[in-house]
Amino acid sequence: MRFRHVVFDPDLILEAAPLERTAAQGPTADLLEKAVRGEVTGWIAAQSLARIEQAARAAVGADTPSPQGQDRKAADLLTWVCRHLRILTLPGEECRELIGRSTRLEEAQIALAASALGDEVCIATLKPDFETAGRVQAATPAEILSGAVQPGKDRMEFVDLRAQQREILPVLEQRVRTVFRHGQFILGPEIRELERKLAEFAGMRHALACASGTDALLLVLMALEVGPGDAVLTTPFTFIATAEVISLLGATPVFVDIDPATFNLDPQALDQALRALRAKDPSIHPLPRRSSLQALKPKVVIPVDLFGLPADYDAIQEVADRHGVFVLEDAAQSFGAVYKGRKTCSLGQAAATSFFPAKPLGCYGDGGAVFTNDQALAKKAASLRVHGQGSDKYDNVRIGLNARCDTLQAAILLAKLEIFPQELDRRRQVADEYSRALAACPQVQTPRVPAGLQSAWAQYSVLSDRRSRILDSLKEAGIPAAVYYPKPLHLQAAFSALGYLEGDFPASEEAARRIFSLPMHPYLTKEQIQRVASTVAAAAAEADTV
Repeated sequence: MRFRHVVFDPDLILEAAPLERTAAQGPTADLLEKAVRGEVTGWIAAQSLARIEQAARAAVGADTPSPQGQDRKAADLLTWVCRHLRILTLPGEECRELIGRSTRLEEAQIALAASALGDEVCIATLKPDFETAGRVQAATPAEILSGAVQPGKDRMEFVDLRAQQREILPVLEQRVRTVFRHGQFILGPEIRELERKLAEFAGMRHALACASGTDALLLVLMALEVGPGDAVLTTPFTFIATAEVISLLGATPVFVDIDPATFNLDPQALDQALRALRAKDPSIHPLPRRSSLQALKPKVVIPVDLFGLPADYDAIQEVADRHGVFVLEDAAQSFGAVYKGRKTCSLGQAAATSFFPAKPLGCYGDGGAVFTNDQALAKKAASLRVHGQGSDKYDNVRIGLNARCDTLQAAILLAKLEIFPQELDRRRQVADEYSRALAACPQVQTPRVPAGLQSAWAQYSVLSDRRSRILDSLKEAGIPAAVYYPKPLHLQAAFSALGYLEGDFPASEEAARRIFSLPMHPYLTKEQIQRVASTVAAAAAEADTV
């Protein structure tokens, strides 16, 4: 059986659900049992529940003549259904459009709702002409169990947000409806609840929800009063936002190469860069060539937890303490990861994360958060988040930003937080399965997680000298892939004024030349992982003959 979701025709429930007077057997009962055990996700349409209750009363009426007894048995059946099957909510506006266009309205509505579950869904029914309107497949329980019918597509997503949404749809809809009811769309109660739960999750005293991961970085740097004459050290192998915020404040980015094994900031190279800045000596470590080194004062280092793996914070903090610089953790990709027993967003003196939709914990738009144990810094960042607000919104004590997180995004994140630990576990399982499947492919270098660390696996990124051929093969096979990041920041036109040259950061440049990322999300199946790995391995081996 290949389907992940089965929507039950309500007529089947009475056949196989556990009414006391029968011992249900047969394919329908077997399919329901698979739903109970979680081998397939079973669904029942919300509008079918009333009909099931009425039919249950009639079914038990002969054996239970009293209305009270009928009520009890019908209620028992509904309780069982609601405990073991998910309730499929029907889209109201679209359903209304079916009125007058279908002679079997209930069936057409069920099919419409089922189609929102994606490609791997089938309606279980004994009716040979169930009205699907061409939206989804319908089959008997026996056909579904035997594999006589298969999903029409095997589409693979790089990040499957639809599958995740199906897992949390009832909670998600409830959370969003609550926001609609109270109408506090800016800094509503969900913001405070989210901040409390984020702080608890990370093990920090303060979490401040904001408009994006970029704003989270910017708020911390502004709170630290970073500006012209300050040097902020970071990796060139990351998304531009990390260094962009430095330049926006008039400070100077000073790039530090990565550890080629982890793609994260190299602590030894950081020490060399700080010594070079103190000595104003670029022979110790590459420094900006078009800035006045005499005016630069090291102030902050921003390690990036690339692809979900924490940087080596013990070593980085030791170097930072020795040179007197502040450590701001860029955890935009690593929320939920673990470093030696500590969660990310608690590893620096402050941290910033992103809730961009593709992140391990993502909203349905832009969002981010600042984390710190420093009450004064938290208070200042909260002021900066709302135009430098003081005692009220018309009391402005500093120049700030409009960097608030929307209440609706907080509601979405709260729904996702409920399944986040399980999703992290599944991400690690997916990564392990990829690594095992690619272990026999010498042309591809799989990622390494040092002892004592757990990655959040924002991406599963590998290295190969045969990247171009492999990417072509993946595309031909309908498998999405991506390259993070094809050009390091020190070679980007946006930072050309710094005067860095090719060859300054060889590990970053080598990674950019060879790296690519495979589909990664908690809902990848073993078959999909094997398909990806087989395509990669075959393309890598084929390159030997080209």
